[in-house]
Amino acid sequence: MIGLDTNVLARYYIADKADAEAQRQHEAARRLIESGQALMVCKTVALELEWVMRGYYGFSPKEIAGVFHHLLSLDHVRVEDRETLLQALAQSEAGLEMADALHHASYRGCDSMASFDDQKFARRVKRLGLMPRVVVPV
Repeated sequence: MIGLDTNVLARYYIADKADAEAQRQHEAARRLIESGQALMVCKTVALELEWVMRGYYGFSPKEIAGVFHHLLSLDHVRVEDRETLLQALAQSEAGLEMADALHHASYRGCDSMASFDDQKFARRVKRLGLMPRVVVPV
């Protein structure tokens, strides 16, 4: 099994034709990912990939979701804590930011999650009726 770094996935999913090296890496990533070899993606790489797509390349939430749906559909790719990533993806598509969604999904066995992010996170979790609830410490 081969563990994939963020930059390999980014080169595969992002058509950055900035220079010859980027194109060469895209082809190498394509050959590896489409080879059928057993591959693995850890949660931290998935989180970083979302950040790169959104923050650096300006992907929309819908485009990011499409990438993750494709990645999760590949039978030869094992994703660390797949159920958590699937839940986070669903929560992201419902309106949470992906990082918040992944954190929240990782705490699904807890009674609650503490966060000082009342505006963008705690209120959205409450509005969406997600569990665990998010509480703001006082």
